[in-house]
Amino acid sequence: MKLQTEIPLQPQQHNQIDYNSSVLLLGSCFVENIGKKLDYFKFKNLQNPFGILFHPKAIETLITNAINEKEYTESDIFFHNEQWHSFNAHSKLSQPLKEGLLKDLNKEIKSTNQQIHDATHIIVTLGTAWIYRHIKTNTLVANCHKVPQKKFLKELLVVDEITESLQSIITRIRSVNKKVSIIFTVSPVRHIKDGFIENTQSKAHLIAAIHQVVEPRNHLHYFPSYEIMMDELRDYRFYNEDMLHPNQTAINYIWDKFQNVWVSKEASKIMGDVDSIQKGLLHKPFNQKSEAHQKFLQNLEVKKVRLQKKIPHIKF
Repeated sequence: MKLQTEIPLQPQQHNQIDYNSSVLLLGSCFVENIGKKLDYFKFKNLQNPFGILFHPKAIETLITNAINEKEYTESDIFFHNEQWHSFNAHSKLSQPLKEGLLKDLNKEIKSTNQQIHDATHIIVTLGTAWIYRHIKTNTLVANCHKVPQKKFLKELLVVDEITESLQSIITRIRSVNKKVSIIFTVSPVRHIKDGFIENTQSKAHLIAAIHQVVEPRNHLHYFPSYEIMMDELRDYRFYNEDMLHPNQTAINYIWDKFQNVWVSKEASKIMGDVDSIQKGLLHKPFNQKSEAHQKFLQNLEVKKVRLQKKIPHIKF
């Protein structure tokens, strides 16, 4: 008896992720869940250099500015609630000193530019089709930074607008990196603040638009993280206490699915070695000075040296 429906997935036949790959991850907070896994297993990656970006227009802006090597100046930032902010970036970049914010924004623009050029894989996770337009400047913002709501107009991107934005993202990336594989996903996190029906409409627009641009023969792919959460894990025991975000069990489950599709068999074997070392580093002995623990540390060091000889960029 089968008590769960499973989404049929096959391993990617070409250009899987391995330890020579370089991955850029952009978008919703679900990016950071996958990014933590890539960090843990010591893959080369860069995650959300401008922080979490929820909608496609914000991601398009970052990619455009990075490729054009935009230099942020004081006219691009603003002061609110004792902090300097950028409407293009998440509040985690905000700072009390404008010089510090400008320095970080320009540093991240350079690192994003470099990563777009070098990446073998770019993962774009879309969270919502709802956007906010700053009335005074008539520009779309990535984050409102708790500026009063009356300063913005709330809009829903239609499918054609999202499709156009995704096409722009693809074209700009391919202008500097023709061989990169781009993997689109939709975040399984529900944006209930927009409303239940409004969230469903938003996700539907995102999914419909992505499928207008996905073409595996052109290295444009879709990974069904949203569908896995909604269908295979359709139970609140897979959610955090807020009943909106996937819990660690769900994240691990979706990661396993992603690994089976996108991570090469050879890399998966190395991941086992990395995992063994990581768990060893976290091990807390009863007696640090015992002979058994000293031998354990020596064996752990041998494992690290052996792995680093095979893959020099791995650091513990």
